[in-house]
Amino acid sequence: MNRNTKITVFASIAILILGMAFFPKIKQLFISGNQKDEPIQRTAPAGNSRSALMVNATVLKPQTLNNMFSITGVLLPDEEVNLTFESSGKITDIYFEEGSFVQKGKLLAKVNDAPLQAELKKLEAQLPLAQDRLYRQQTLLEKDAISQETYQSIATQLETLKADIELVKARIRQTELRAPFDGMIGLRQVSEGAYASPSVVVTSLTKISPLKIEFSLNQNILSKIKPGSQISFKVANDLSEYHATVYAIESRLDVKTLSLFARARYPNTDGKIKPGQSADVRINLNQIDNAIVIPGISTVKEMGRDITYLYDNGKAREVEIIIGMRTPSSVEVISGLNMGDTLLTTGVMQLRGGMPVQISQMVENSTD
Repeated sequence: MNRNTKITVFASIAILILGMAFFPKIKQLFISGNQKDEPIQRTAPAGNSRSALMVNATVLKPQTLNNMFSITGVLLPDEEVNLTFESSGKITDIYFEEGSFVQKGKLLAKVNDAPLQAELKKLEAQLPLAQDRLYRQQTLLEKDAISQETYQSIATQLETLKADIELVKARIRQTELRAPFDGMIGLRQVSEGAYASPSVVVTSLTKISPLKIEFSLNQNILSKIKPGSQISFKVANDLSEYHATVYAIESRLDVKTLSLFARARYPNTDGKIKPGQSADVRINLNQIDNAIVIPGISTVKEMGRDITYLYDNGKAREVEIIIGMRTPSSVEVISGLNMGDTLLTTGVMQLRGGMPVQISQMVENSTD
C-alpha cells in the first residue's frame, strides 16, 4: 500500500469516528429546528364531571320459579318387530302395501300350503265316517253287544283324527304371516315367488302410537321421579312442546355411570312424531312461588362475592346477593334484594358503586 492510499484510509476512518460521536447532537438540533416551525398543540385539562352510563333496568316482582331437570332422550316405538314366517316355503301372495297402516290380525303374506290343504281335506273326509262308527258302537255298547274296551278304542280313533285335523290347521296357519299388533308396515324385503324360511325377514311392523321416550336419570334426582311423573319434551325442527307420563324406571343404577334409564309414554294419536328422533326432555322437579328471580347477565362475580346493581337516585348502588337455584337464563336471589327494587340489567361489567347511570329502557323481568 503506497503513502497516498494510507492517508486516504486513515482520513476516512477519522471522519467516520467523528460522525458517530457528534450524530446525537446533530439529530437533536435538527428535531428542535422542526419543532419551532410547528404550531404548539395543547390539550384541555379533563374535567371532573362524568357522563351517565346508559343502561336497561327492571322492577323486581314476585315470580314462580320451576326447578327443571333437562336431558337428551330418544323416541322409541311402543312395539317393533321384524316379520318372518314360522314355516318354510315359496311365497305365493303378498297382501300389504309398504308404509301403510295395518290392524292386528291382518293377513300380510302367505307361502304355498297346497300339500297341507290336501292333507286337511283327506282328514276331514274321514271325520263323518269315524263319527258314525262311534255312534253305532255306542248303540251296541248300550245293548251290551260289545265290550267297553272296543267302544273306547273307536272313540280314541275319532279323537286322534280330530287332533290330526287341528295339527294340519295349525301348520296351515304357520304358512300365513299376520300382523301381531296395529302398526305401520315398513319396506318389503322379499317378492312373490321367493323362498321364505324363519330366518328371512319379509318386512317390519312398528307401532308408533303411543311412543316411548327413554332418558337417563342421575342418582341426585331419583327420589323426585317416579311412575306417574309428568315430563315435557321437544323434538328438532318443531316448536311445539309435548307432554308425556313416566311409566317405568330401572331397578338399579349402572355402576359405571351412576345413572339409570326411565321411560315415559306419549299418546302420539296423530302419528306426527316418528321414533328414532332425539328429544330434549325437561322434568319439573319442584316449584317455588313468590321468588325473586333476576337475569343471569345482571350478576357478576367479584372477589368471591355475587354482586348486582340497583338504581338509586341516578346512581348505581352495588349490592351483594346470595344466589339459590339457577336456570339457563336466570338465578334465584335468596338474600340481598327486595320486591320493588329497580335492578340494572345491562352494563354490569362497566358499573361501579356510585357511578352515574341513566335508564334508557325498562324491561319486563321474566323466568321464560
